[in-house]
Amino acid sequence: MQYDKFFSADVPSFLRSPVREIFRKVDLNAICSFAGGYPAAVTFPIEDIKRLSGEVLEKYGTKALQYGATQGVPELREVIARRYGVPVGQVQITTSSQQGIDVCTRVLADPGDIILANNPVYLGALQSFKAYRAQVLPIDSAGAGTPPEISGHPRPDKREGPVGFADGRGRSEAKAVSEGVPASAEAASKVKFIYVIPDFNNPSGETMTLAEREEIVRIARELDCLIVEDSPYRELRYSGEPVKTIRELAPERTLHLGSFSKIFAPGFRLGWIIGPEPLLEKIYICKQCLDLCPPVFDQYMAAEFMGSGALDRNLQKTIAEYRRRRDLMVSLLEKYMPEGVRWTYPEGGLFLWLTLPESIDTVKLYDRALAAGVAYVAGSFFYTDGSHRNTMRLNFSFIAEEKMEPGIRLLSELISTSPNV
Repeated sequence: MQYDKFFSADVPSFLRSPVREIFRKVDLNAICSFAGGYPAAVTFPIEDIKRLSGEVLEKYGTKALQYGATQGVPELREVIARRYGVPVGQVQITTSSQQGIDVCTRVLADPGDIILANNPVYLGALQSFKAYRAQVLPIDSAGAGTPPEISGHPRPDKREGPVGFADGRGRSEAKAVSEGVPASAEAASKVKFIYVIPDFNNPSGETMTLAEREEIVRIARELDCLIVEDSPYRELRYSGEPVKTIRELAPERTLHLGSFSKIFAPGFRLGWIIGPEPLLEKIYICKQCLDLCPPVFDQYMAAEFMGSGALDRNLQKTIAEYRRRRDLMVSLLEKYMPEGVRWTYPEGGLFLWLTLPESIDTVKLYDRALAAGVAYVAGSFFYTDGSHRNTMRLNFSFIAEEKMEPGIRLLSELISTSPNV
C-alpha cells in the first residue's frame, strides 16, 4: 500500500537526528561513544529518589497519581519561581526542555517565517524549526550586529568594530551573517525570534560574553522580535564566572527554557519556561492539545528535590565529576591528537568542539570510526547549511571513564590516517 498520500505537508520537513540513528544501529555500551548528550549515570541521586518517592506518596497521596494542571503543579512552579526570582505566573512547566523549544516554535512561527539562530545550532532545535517549515538563518551571535539583509540598513558604527562570528569566521569579517535574504521591511517582519544557548552551547561548548548577550538583545529590539534563551546547562559551570542571562537583560521579550534532565535525571522528562505571562498563556493553551499536563508524580518529585536543598547538594557532586571528566578529556586530546586539530575548553556543559584540518571530512570518516568502535557527531549536522564538515562534537559526560582514553586514542589514529588528508 502506498502511504505517501496520507502524510501532511509538514512531514517532508522532518529531520532525522544522526545521534538517534546511532542509537538504533549500535549498543552504546559496546563502543567508545562520544556521540550522545547523556548525563553521567553516577550523577543520578538514586538514594534521594528512593527517599522522595515514599515522601511524595505520603505527602500528596493519590493527588500525585492524578491528572494535574496544564501549567504545572503549583508546588513546582513556586519552587522554580523562588529559585530564579520571578512571579509564579511567569513559570510554565513542560514535558522536557525539548518540548519547550517545540511549543515555542509551534506558537510563534508560521511556515516561511524566519528564526535566527547561533551557528552551529542545537540539532533538536533545528529539527523543531524545520518541522514547522520556518527558515533558519545564522545570526552573528558574537556581536557584529543586525544582518543588513534582514534589517534593511547597516548596523550602527558606535561600537569598537567587528568582533567575529559564532561559526568561527575571522573577526575582521564584519559582513552579513546570512546570504540571499532580501533587504526589506517584509523580511525583517518575518523574523519571529532569535534562538540561542548562551551558556555552554550545544554543540560548541562556548559561552557568550555579556557584551554578546547585550548585542542579541539590541538585535531583537531592532527587529522587534522575541528571544528564546535555551538554558539546560547553566547550572553546570566548572570554571569562570556566571554571566547575566538574556532574560535578565530583556525580560519583556525573552522566553527562558530550563531543564531537569541535566541536573536531576532525564527520565523524568521535565523542563520549564520562564517568560511574559501573555506569551505563556498561548503556550498553556497549546500544551492542552499536546499532553494535557506534564507528568504529575515527576513534578512533585522535582519540587521536593529542588525545594529541600537536595538539588544543590547533588549539583556540587555533579559539577566536581564533570569538571574532572572535562579536564581528563582535554588532557587526552593534548596527548593524542595530531597537529592541526583544535578544540574548545568549555567552562561548563557537556561538550567539546573539535576543528580538524579542512581536508578531513568527518561525515565521510564516520563509518570508519563506528566500524572501529568509536562514535562522535559530525559537526556539519549542526550547521544550517551543512557546512564545516571538518568539525565534530564530543561528549565527555556519558562515556565510561575507562573507555575515554582508548576512545580518544582510537579517534586520533583515525584522524591521523584519514585518506581525506
